[in-house]
Amino acid sequence: MSERIDVEFLSEGTTCRAWLYRADAPGRRPTVVLAGGWCYVREIVMPVYARAFAEAGINAMIFDYRNLGVSDGDDRQHLDPWAQIRDYQNALSFLERHEAVDPQRLGVWGISYSGGHALILAAIDPRVRSIVSQIPVVDGYENMRRAHGTMEYRALWDLILEDRKLRYEKPGERLCLPHATADSSREVSAWPFPETVETFMKIKESEAPLYENRSTVESVDLLLNYDVGPFVKRIYDTPTLMIVAEGDDLTLWDLEIDAFNRIPTPKKTLEVLPHTSHMTLYSDRSKVERAAALATRWFVDTL
Repeated sequence: MSERIDVEFLSEGTTCRAWLYRADAPGRRPTVVLAGGWCYVREIVMPVYARAFAEAGINAMIFDYRNLGVSDGDDRQHLDPWAQIRDYQNALSFLERHEAVDPQRLGVWGISYSGGHALILAAIDPRVRSIVSQIPVVDGYENMRRAHGTMEYRALWDLILEDRKLRYEKPGERLCLPHATADSSREVSAWPFPETVETFMKIKESEAPLYENRSTVESVDLLLNYDVGPFVKRIYDTPTLMIVAEGDDLTLWDLEIDAFNRIPTPKKTLEVLPHTSHMTLYSDRSKVERAAALATRWFVDTL
């Protein structure tokens, strides 16, 4: 039986808080660090994966990024992808010093936005010995163009420019927008999918009360410049599992598969989960457990 303990670490002076699931096994163990996607807090789906890893003899640590959930940070609900990647790296720095962790066997797991982060970390941090990238965001610009369509994309840009003006004229002030909305014709959101807001509000009610359906507008501005393309071509020797939902039109399975094909390492595997979608990997426990089993087997074999 695994043990879950509260831990915390500093990331560029800000305290990030986490759950460390310790495997019930002797000695220093391989360890995987997990963090979430857009606006996620640590309660959202990730404990299923962490428990599966720990039961297989692999420690797992889930943390909240700065500005989200139980972690500190004064710029609440602001999502800077490179700051989040540095939070991952500082989580690795914390773990490699922990008495229960084998610093030579560290892995990274990510989902949606953090699925892209996992790919970048595989390229830029040699401490990462294996990754799982699940339904990743790989090209923010293309994703936003397709997700919003022409008229909604115009409205999104109007909001971004309004926010830029406000932040220049009134330092310290900024605009926010919903993570998702049920009616994108009435309200601009980051991810204009009704099933997204429905799923996450149910999760908020049942499991994750600290989740907020809100980010800064600048978060989307930063997303538009997010692209894993320059990094995937640098993954030469890091075992990489990508899990894709068949027909995923939220983070775009065709872009995900293209990114996978550009990874040069032969130590890679693509799993396309049939009869599923982006959001059922949160709402359908059987599909979550299937993905967790694939990720667990991958880390057992590669760490």
